[in-house]
Amino acid sequence: MYRAKNGEKERLENVFRRLGRSRFRSGFRLKAKEALYLRQKGLPEVLSHGRDFLEKRLAPALPPNDGKQTPWGGHPVFRAQHATATCCRSCLLKWHGIPKKRKLTEQEIDYILLVIEMWLSAQSDSQE
Repeated sequence: MYRAKNGEKERLENVFRRLGRSRFRSGFRLKAKEALYLRQKGLPEVLSHGRDFLEKRLAPALPPNDGKQTPWGGHPVFRAQHATATCCRSCLLKWHGIPKKRKLTEQEIDYILLVIEMWLSAQSDSQE
């Protein structure tokens, strides 16, 4: 799985604190089918899917349909992306300070996956 790098722990705590204050972002929960899928496949495989989604949908400098490229559900990663504001380049800029109009770096993709992993883990814990 992914680990916070130096200085990221405070950044992550700040981001999750802000997300928790957002009525919109804090209202997201995994649907029953998404939670079941996560349990059946396991977090490592779901995050592997997440990496693929990020590389295809968010990583390009100018992603096609930016702002509309992430479905609202159907896969745990999609729901997590909306909950964590990692769903489009505008949200990545506003909530995470990741600039638009340039390709995401591997470090940024790892950071986004860590954010998604943290949210999914919290969802799993709350449903047990």
